[in-house]
Amino acid sequence: MIYSVRHVTQFAYEPAIRESVMEVRVQPRSEAQQRCLTFSLDSNPAAHIMIYRDHLGNTVHHFDIPGRHSQLKITAQALVEVSPPPQIAQAGTWEELDARIAEGDYWEMLLPSQFARPTVLLLELARELKLERGENPLQTLLTLNRSLYDAFKYVPNSTQVDSPIDDALRSRQGVCQDLSHIMIALTRQLRIPCRYVSGYLFHAKNERADRSPEGATHAWVEALLPGPGWVAFDPTNNLTGSERHIRVAIGRDYADVPPTRGVYKGEAESELSVTVVVLPAEAPLPEEIPPATVIRSKPLIPVGSIQYEQQQQQQQ
Repeated sequence: MIYSVRHVTQFAYEPAIRESVMEVRVQPRSEAQQRCLTFSLDSNPAAHIMIYRDHLGNTVHHFDIPGRHSQLKITAQALVEVSPPPQIAQAGTWEELDARIAEGDYWEMLLPSQFARPTVLLLELARELKLERGENPLQTLLTLNRSLYDAFKYVPNSTQVDSPIDDALRSRQGVCQDLSHIMIALTRQLRIPCRYVSGYLFHAKNERADRSPEGATHAWVEALLPGPGWVAFDPTNNLTGSERHIRVAIGRDYADVPPTRGVYKGEAESELSVTVVVLPAEAPLPEEIPPATVIRSKPLIPVGSIQYEQQQQQQQ
């Protein structure tokens, strides 16, 4: 399947700011069953955009707007080809997984990270779910994926972009970002390397209803299995990786892969809105994109006296 993806991010500043610096991770990856056929990124005001890859192979676009401005619009467009993942016939044993880990370099995806770390509430959930190494790694992860889907309600905007997992654990509700962090932390407790994936989920009309909404970015996890390697699990929707999952970036957790991250100079309030449109490539792009979703609108935390952190997009 070939998808057309348009991702528009808009910042509004009041009063106008004097300078902003931004890095963006929205270009889909090209590897395994996915190829990014075309990609473009534009900013308004216009900027000279530099491109590099981070240590995890994610494409990063970086730019600086030195002049005074009261808005910033970032428009990313891509054509992405995604093939169905291969069927997993034999996923291997625990002994094979331990041997693969011993021979490889997976320590980053085994250690606690900023948003995926053990807490008292996480350990209580592990006991409640009777988390342990079951028959084999694949069946254990499938059970955990389903258990988290059943245990948590999907409630948009119930947490913030920087919320710790305890917020979702306490209320038993959250968004895809929260469920992914919880699954990563639990999976690492089983000594299975696990990483965070940011991207998009195509909502096919003939598929069963997904809990995560259209018009937003999405997040899920990938865990290492001894046979097939990295396998995707989506606890928000109780899915495994499919042709509908479009991968953008991978990391230890969300802190490694926010779609936008930056700073600006000025004493301003900032409002962030995001619109995502994912369509089959044979379908025409809509002439007008749907109304943007406001992610958060409030004063930001100052860094020093005049420099403020840019808001980031929570993955829904």
